[in-house]
Amino acid sequence: MYEPIRTKSVHTMAVAPEVPHRSREEELDIRLAGQLTALLTVTDELHARAVRDAGGGADGAAPDGAALAAAAERIAEQVARLSGGHYPLRAEPSDDSSPSRTEALQQRAHTLAGNALAVATSRGDAAAMALTAERMEAHAAPLQDRDLATA
Repeated sequence: MYEPIRTKSVHTMAVAPEVPHRSREEELDIRLAGQLTALLTVTDELHARAVRDAGGGADGAAPDGAALAAAAERIAEQVARLSGGHYPLRAEPSDDSSPSRTEALQQRAHTLAGNALAVATSRGDAAAMALTAERMEAHAAPLQDRDLATA
């Protein structure tokens, strides 16, 4: 009376193709490399501003350009270590030289360093933890100076 079903039911489990999965450590490596790359971009921007301000007779409030360059190189080395030896691409700094932009970059760098510190702590990476904690302190100092000046 009824014709037999010739196709598979939609309710049967199909064999899933082999999907590559990453371990938790690999995911944390990727996240940490991403956070450090973002921090590197902001550090490069702050370095370009410090060099530009030093050439234009800055009042000494700008971060030290040499320290920022050294920090950027250390961050790039950490990213390369996490990325299998591939150094990150470096972005071209913008031309906006307003003081509010510099403050925003300092705040952004502090936040990114904090995020990277959280991932490095979760991963148990002592070298990355030390670097990100150092960068948090370095970017917190200008923010605290600004807060004291406005108080």
